[in-house]
Amino acid sequence: MSKIALTPNASGSGTFTIAAPNSDTDRTLTLPDEAGTVLTSGRTGAVLQVVTGSTTTFLQKDSGDGWVATGIKATITPSSTSSKIVVLGSINGTGTSADSCRINFRLYRGGSSIADLYDGLYSNQTLSNLSASLQYEDSPSSTAALEYEFYLDVDNSGNAFLNNYASSQNTRSQITLMEIAG
Repeated sequence: MSKIALTPNASGSGTFTIAAPNSDTDRTLTLPDEAGTVLTSGRTGAVLQVVTGSTTTFLQKDSGDGWVATGIKATITPSSTSSKIVVLGSINGTGTSADSCRINFRLYRGGSSIADLYDGLYSNQTLSNLSASLQYEDSPSSTAALEYEFYLDVDNSGNAFLNNYASSQNTRSQITLMEIAG
């Protein structure tokens, strides 16, 4: 059987108290089998978890289609309602029009739009390579599983955007979700 030992600090003058919470539930605190320092959950700004999602799926988007899901998505379950979720996106594609074409992005959480991220990407030549770096900080106030996904739209009639244009390149678009302690 393992033993429990509490060792006081010889130079400290304070009292260290271990107090039970006000709870009607029996709980067990299991310590890891390793040496180290216990981290507290009160560390505001600490990265608690990172989740990524990516796609290389072909997507054609013509102007006039409205907002279209890109398939660039990931799901995260925050550990606290005070946590922030930092959303980072790296989107690659190809413009298909020689006319000026503006690519707009929108961030959805759980099927609802939460932010317009007009990156201002422009295609002004046929098959020009395009890339966007998107970022957003969300305060969902939830501990439920949350799916984030980028949507896109194209301005100007007759223009298109091909996400990960498979015939000429093997590109990957990605979303990264970081839970930050609040």
